[in-house]
Amino acid sequence: MTLQQLQYFLAAIEHGTLSKAAEQLRVAQPSLSDQILRLEESVGTALFIRTNRKLMLTEAGRRLQPYAQAATTASRQGHEAVQSVRELKGGVASFGTFGTAHHYFLADLIEEFRKRHADVKLRIVGNNSSEIAEAVSRGELEAGLVMIPLDERNLAVSEPVWSARVGYISAEPSRLQGSKTIVDLASAPLILTEARWSASDPIRITLKARAQKAGVILNPIIEVDHQSTGFELAARGLGDVIASRPIMHRLGYENRLGWTPIDPPLFEVFAFIHRYDAPLSAGTRVLIQLMREHLARIQRLYAFLDPEQDAGAESKKRRRR
Repeated sequence: MTLQQLQYFLAAIEHGTLSKAAEQLRVAQPSLSDQILRLEESVGTALFIRTNRKLMLTEAGRRLQPYAQAATTASRQGHEAVQSVRELKGGVASFGTFGTAHHYFLADLIEEFRKRHADVKLRIVGNNSSEIAEAVSRGELEAGLVMIPLDERNLAVSEPVWSARVGYISAEPSRLQGSKTIVDLASAPLILTEARWSASDPIRITLKARAQKAGVILNPIIEVDHQSTGFELAARGLGDVIASRPIMHRLGYENRLGWTPIDPPLFEVFAFIHRYDAPLSAGTRVLIQLMREHLARIQRLYAFLDPEQDAGAESKKRRRR
Protein backbone atom coordinates (compact mmCIF):
# COMPACT_ATOMS: atom_id res chain seq x y z
CA MET A 1 0.00 0.00 0.00
CA THR A 2 1.52 3.30 -1.09
CA LEU A 3 0.55 6.91 -0.61
CA GLN A 4 0.07 7.30 -4.35
CA GLN A 5 -2.35 4.36 -4.43
CA LEU A 6 -4.38 5.91 -1.61
CA GLN A 7 -4.48 9.24 -3.44
CA TYR A 8 -5.73 7.53 -6.63
CA PHE A 9 -8.27 5.58 -4.57
CA LEU A 10 -9.70 8.79 -3.06
CA ALA A 11 -9.74 10.54 -6.44
CA ALA A 12 -11.74 7.65 -7.92
CA ILE A 13 -14.27 7.97 -5.09
CA GLU A 14 -14.53 11.75 -5.53
CA HIS A 15 -14.96 11.75 -9.33
CA GLY A 16 -16.95 8.53 -9.69
CA THR A 17 -15.06 7.07 -12.64
CA LEU A 18 -11.46 6.14 -13.33
CA SER A 19 -11.36 8.28 -16.47
CA LYS A 20 -12.46 11.45 -14.64
CA ALA A 21 -10.07 10.74 -11.75
CA ALA A 22 -7.18 10.28 -14.20
CA GLU A 23 -8.13 13.49 -15.98
CA GLN A 24 -8.17 15.51 -12.77
CA LEU A 25 -4.86 14.05 -11.60
CA ARG A 26 -3.37 14.52 -15.07
CA VAL A 27 -2.19 10.92 -15.35
CA ALA A 28 -2.91 8.25 -17.91
CA GLN A 29 -6.01 6.18 -17.06
CA PRO A 30 -4.17 2.83 -17.45
CA SER A 31 -1.60 3.98 -14.88
CA LEU A 32 -4.32 4.98 -12.42
CA SER A 33 -6.23 1.74 -12.97
CA ASP A 34 -3.06 -0.29 -12.47
CA GLN A 35 -2.30 1.41 -9.14
CA ILE A 36 -5.83 0.81 -7.84
CA LEU A 37 -5.56 -2.86 -8.84
CA ARG A 38 -2.28 -3.06 -6.95
CA LEU A 39 -3.96 -1.49 -3.92
CA GLU A 40 -6.74 -4.09 -4.05
CA GLU A 41 -4.12 -6.84 -4.31
CA SER A 42 -2.30 -5.49 -1.27
CA VAL A 43 -5.45 -5.52 0.90
CA GLY A 44 -6.63 -8.81 -0.59
CA THR A 45 -10.10 -7.75 -1.70
CA ALA A 46 -11.99 -5.53 -4.15
CA LEU A 47 -12.53 -1.91 -3.14
CA PHE A 48 -14.92 -0.94 -5.95
CA ILE A 49 -17.85 -2.47 -7.73
CA ARG A 50 -17.31 -1.44 -11.34
CA THR A 51 -20.50 -0.58 -13.26
CA ASN A 52 -20.97 0.95 -16.66
CA ARG A 53 -21.87 4.34 -15.22
CA LYS A 54 -20.11 4.85 -11.88
CA LEU A 55 -17.77 3.21 -9.40
CA MET A 56 -19.38 2.00 -6.19
CA LEU A 57 -17.49 1.28 -2.98
CA THR A 58 -17.50 -2.18 -1.48
CA GLU A 59 -17.72 -2.61 2.28
CA ALA A 60 -13.90 -2.93 2.33
CA GLY A 61 -13.62 0.31 0.33
CA ARG A 62 -15.89 2.16 2.76
CA ARG A 63 -13.79 0.98 5.70
CA LEU A 64 -10.54 1.98 4.01
CA GLN A 65 -11.74 5.45 2.97
CA PRO A 66 -11.32 7.33 6.32
CA TYR A 67 -7.86 5.84 6.84
CA ALA A 68 -6.83 6.81 3.32
CA GLN A 69 -8.04 10.34 3.96
CA ALA A 70 -6.13 10.53 7.26
CA ALA A 71 -2.93 9.22 5.63
CA THR A 72 -3.01 11.65 2.72
CA THR A 73 -3.90 14.56 5.00
CA ALA A 74 -1.02 13.73 7.36
CA SER A 75 1.34 13.50 4.40
CA ARG A 76 0.25 16.90 3.07
CA GLN A 77 0.52 18.52 6.48
CA GLY A 78 3.99 17.05 7.00
CA HIS A 79 5.13 18.39 3.65
CA GLU A 80 3.70 21.83 4.42
CA ALA A 81 5.41 21.88 7.82
CA VAL A 82 8.79 21.17 6.28
CA GLN A 83 8.27 23.67 3.47
CA SER A 84 7.24 26.36 5.96
CA VAL A 85 10.58 25.98 7.71
CA ARG A 86 12.53 25.90 4.45
CA GLU A 87 10.72 28.98 3.19
CA LEU A 88 10.75 30.85 6.52
CA LYS A 89 6.98 30.68 6.92
CA GLY A 90 6.81 29.24 10.39
CA GLY A 91 8.75 27.08 12.78
CA VAL A 92 11.20 28.04 15.50
CA ALA A 93 14.85 29.06 15.16
CA SER A 94 16.68 28.03 18.34
CA PHE A 95 20.10 29.45 19.08
CA GLY A 96 22.49 29.87 22.01
CA THR A 97 24.99 32.66 22.66
CA PHE A 98 27.75 33.41 25.15
CA GLY A 99 26.55 35.11 28.30
CA THR A 100 27.37 38.75 27.50
CA ALA A 101 26.05 38.76 23.92
CA HIS A 102 22.99 40.74 24.99
CA HIS A 103 25.27 43.68 25.80
CA TYR A 104 26.43 43.84 22.18
CA PHE A 105 23.85 42.94 19.57
CA LEU A 106 21.00 40.61 20.60
CA ALA A 107 18.17 43.14 20.78
CA ASP A 108 19.10 44.71 17.42
CA LEU A 109 19.54 41.27 15.85
CA ILE A 110 16.17 39.99 17.06
CA GLU A 111 14.40 43.15 15.93
CA GLU A 112 15.93 42.91 12.45
CA PHE A 113 15.10 39.20 12.12
CA ARG A 114 11.49 39.68 13.20
CA LYS A 115 10.98 42.54 10.76
CA ARG A 116 12.17 40.33 7.91
CA HIS A 117 10.61 37.02 8.99
CA ALA A 118 7.64 37.69 11.27
CA ASP A 119 6.27 34.15 10.84
CA VAL A 120 9.34 32.49 12.39
CA LYS A 121 9.51 32.22 16.17
CA LEU A 122 12.82 32.69 17.97
CA ARG A 123 14.28 30.95 20.99
CA ILE A 124 17.55 32.60 22.02
CA VAL A 125 19.43 31.31 25.06
CA GLY A 126 22.29 33.32 26.56
CA ASN A 127 24.62 31.44 28.86
CA ASN A 128 28.20 30.38 29.40
CA SER A 129 29.79 29.01 26.22
CA SER A 130 30.36 25.54 27.69
CA GLU A 131 26.69 25.16 28.62
CA ILE A 132 25.60 26.36 25.17
CA ALA A 133 27.95 23.82 23.56
CA GLU A 134 26.46 21.03 25.68
CA ALA A 135 22.91 22.07 24.74
CA VAL A 136 23.78 22.06 21.03
CA SER A 137 25.55 18.72 21.42
CA ARG A 138 22.43 17.22 23.03
CA GLY A 139 20.18 18.63 20.30
CA GLU A 140 18.36 21.06 22.59
CA LEU A 141 19.54 24.00 20.46
CA GLU A 142 20.19 24.02 16.72
CA ALA A 143 23.34 26.13 16.84
CA GLY A 144 25.31 28.56 18.96
CA LEU A 145 27.90 31.32 19.07
CA VAL A 146 30.49 30.40 21.68
CA MET A 147 34.03 31.02 22.82
CA ILE A 148 36.48 28.45 21.49
CA PRO A 149 38.20 26.03 21.86
CA LEU A 150 35.64 23.38 22.87
CA ASP A 151 35.77 19.76 23.98
CA GLU A 152 32.50 18.60 22.41
CA ARG A 153 33.41 16.15 19.63
CA ASN A 154 30.12 15.90 17.73
CA LEU A 155 30.08 19.61 16.89
CA ALA A 156 31.09 21.38 13.71
CA VAL A 157 32.95 24.62 14.50
CA SER A 158 33.13 27.50 12.03
CA GLU A 159 36.13 29.70 11.45
CA PRO A 160 36.46 32.43 14.11
CA VAL A 161 33.93 35.21 13.53
CA TRP A 162 34.89 37.61 16.30
CA SER A 163 37.76 38.15 18.71
CA ALA A 164 38.60 40.61 21.47
CA ARG A 165 41.86 41.08 23.34
CA VAL A 166 41.71 40.33 27.06
CA GLY A 167 43.48 42.54 29.59
CA TYR A 168 43.89 43.40 33.25
CA ILE A 169 41.32 45.90 34.54
CA SER A 170 41.59 47.90 37.74
CA ALA A 171 40.37 51.05 39.48
CA GLU A 172 43.86 51.60 40.90
CA PRO A 173 46.19 53.40 38.44
CA SER A 174 49.32 52.11 40.18
CA ARG A 175 48.36 48.55 39.23
CA LEU A 176 48.04 49.45 35.54
CA GLN A 177 51.69 50.24 34.85
CA GLY A 178 52.84 48.17 31.88
CA SER A 179 51.51 44.84 30.60
CA LYS A 180 50.79 41.98 33.00
CA THR A 181 52.51 38.61 32.88
CA ILE A 182 51.11 35.47 34.44
CA VAL A 183 53.54 36.00 37.34
CA ASP A 184 52.06 39.46 37.90
CA LEU A 185 48.56 37.99 37.85
CA ALA A 186 49.51 35.38 40.44
CA SER A 187 50.19 38.13 42.98
CA ALA A 188 47.34 40.42 41.97
CA PRO A 189 44.03 40.88 43.86
CA LEU A 190 42.02 39.04 41.22
CA ILE A 191 38.26 38.88 40.86
CA LEU A 192 37.64 35.99 38.46
CA THR A 193 34.29 35.58 36.71
CA GLU A 194 32.64 32.44 35.27
CA ALA A 195 32.95 30.79 38.70
CA ARG A 196 30.36 28.12 37.98
CA TRP A 197 32.09 27.13 34.73
CA SER A 198 35.72 27.56 35.83
CA ALA A 199 36.71 24.06 34.69
CA SER A 200 35.53 24.62 31.10
CA ASP A 201 35.93 28.36 30.55
CA PRO A 202 38.57 28.87 27.77
CA ILE A 203 40.14 31.98 29.35
CA ARG A 204 40.44 30.31 32.74
CA ILE A 205 41.89 27.19 31.13
CA THR A 206 44.51 29.25 29.26
CA LEU A 207 45.48 31.21 32.38
CA LYS A 208 45.78 28.03 34.41
CA ALA A 209 48.03 26.44 31.78
CA ARG A 210 50.25 29.54 31.74
CA ALA A 211 50.44 29.55 35.52
CA GLN A 212 51.46 25.90 35.65
CA LYS A 213 54.17 26.49 33.04
CA ALA A 214 55.51 29.46 35.02
CA GLY A 215 55.36 27.56 38.32
CA VAL A 216 52.85 29.89 39.95
CA ILE A 217 49.25 29.59 41.15
CA LEU A 218 46.37 31.92 40.42
CA ASN A 219 44.61 32.53 43.71
CA PRO A 220 41.64 34.90 43.24
CA ILE A 221 40.34 36.79 46.23
CA ILE A 222 36.78 36.76 44.82
CA GLU A 223 35.00 34.54 42.30
CA VAL A 224 31.62 35.38 40.78
CA ASP A 225 29.54 34.09 37.88
CA HIS A 226 28.83 37.22 35.87
CA GLN A 227 31.20 39.78 34.38
CA SER A 228 28.85 42.62 35.29
CA THR A 229 29.23 41.70 38.97
CA GLY A 230 32.99 41.46 38.62
CA PHE A 231 33.19 44.91 37.04
CA GLU A 232 31.07 46.53 39.75
CA LEU A 233 33.23 44.99 42.48
CA ALA A 234 36.37 46.22 40.71
CA ALA A 235 34.88 49.72 40.37
CA ARG A 236 34.35 49.71 44.14
CA GLY A 237 38.03 48.92 44.63
CA LEU A 238 37.55 45.39 45.92
CA GLY A 239 39.87 43.77 43.37
CA ASP A 240 40.76 43.63 39.69
CA VAL A 241 39.17 41.72 36.80
CA ILE A 242 40.39 40.09 33.62
CA ALA A 243 38.22 40.96 30.61
CA SER A 244 38.19 42.63 27.20
CA ARG A 245 37.99 46.33 26.50
CA PRO A 246 34.77 46.01 24.46
CA ILE A 247 32.82 44.56 27.39
CA MET A 248 34.24 47.20 29.74
CA HIS A 249 33.00 49.82 27.28
CA ARG A 250 29.57 48.20 26.80
CA LEU A 251 29.03 47.93 30.55
CA GLY A 252 29.88 51.63 30.97
CA TYR A 253 33.03 51.33 33.09
CA GLU A 254 35.56 53.00 30.78
CA ASN A 255 35.54 56.15 32.98
CA ARG A 256 35.81 54.25 36.27
CA LEU A 257 38.33 51.56 35.41
CA GLY A 258 41.58 51.30 33.48
CA TRP A 259 42.83 48.54 31.17
CA THR A 260 46.30 47.18 30.45
CA PRO A 261 47.20 44.21 28.22
CA ILE A 262 48.24 40.76 29.31
CA ASP A 263 51.60 39.52 28.02
CA PRO A 264 51.74 37.38 25.94
CA PRO A 265 48.48 38.56 24.29
CA LEU A 266 45.32 36.71 25.29
CA PHE A 267 42.17 36.77 23.16
CA GLU A 268 38.54 35.78 23.47
CA VAL A 269 37.76 34.01 20.19
CA PHE A 270 34.20 33.20 19.11
CA ALA A 271 32.82 30.84 16.46
CA PHE A 272 29.51 29.27 15.41
CA ILE A 273 28.79 25.65 16.28
CA HIS A 274 26.20 23.06 15.28
CA ARG A 275 25.90 19.29 15.29
CA TYR A 276 27.57 17.41 12.45
CA ASP A 277 24.54 15.13 12.02
CA ALA A 278 21.75 17.74 12.19
CA PRO A 279 20.98 20.08 9.28
CA LEU A 280 20.16 23.65 10.20
CA SER A 281 16.68 25.02 9.57
CA ALA A 282 16.32 27.92 7.16
CA GLY A 283 15.47 30.24 10.06
CA THR A 284 18.63 29.39 11.95
CA ARG A 285 20.76 29.75 8.82
CA VAL A 286 19.35 33.25 8.26
CA LEU A 287 19.87 34.09 11.94
CA ILE A 288 23.53 33.06 11.69
CA GLN A 289 24.06 35.19 8.59
CA LEU A 290 22.53 38.23 10.28
CA MET A 291 24.70 37.57 13.32
CA ARG A 292 27.81 37.50 11.13
CA GLU A 293 26.90 40.95 9.83
CA HIS A 294 26.37 42.32 13.34
CA LEU A 295 29.64 40.83 14.58
CA ALA A 296 31.56 42.35 11.66
CA ARG A 297 30.19 45.78 12.56
CA ILE A 298 31.10 45.27 16.22
CA GLN A 299 34.63 44.19 15.30
CA ARG A 300 35.09 47.37 13.24
CA LEU A 301 33.50 49.53 15.94
CA TYR A 302 35.85 48.35 18.66
CA ALA A 303 39.03 48.16 16.58
CA PHE A 304 39.94 51.66 17.86
CA LEU A 305 40.12 50.29 21.42
CA ASP A 306 43.07 48.07 20.53
CA PRO A 307 45.09 49.29 17.53
CA GLU A 308 47.59 46.46 18.03
CA GLN A 309 44.83 43.87 17.60
CA ASP A 310 43.56 45.65 14.47
CA ALA A 311 47.08 45.82 13.02
CA GLY A 312 47.54 42.12 13.73
CA ALA A 313 44.32 41.30 11.91
CA GLU A 314 45.42 43.33 8.87
CA SER A 315 48.79 41.59 8.90
CA LYS A 316 47.08 38.18 8.84
CA LYS A 317 44.91 39.30 5.91
CA ARG A 318 47.99 40.39 3.96
CA ARG A 319 49.73 37.06 4.61
CA ARG A 320 46.65 35.17 3.39
CA ARG A 321 46.67 37.25 0.20
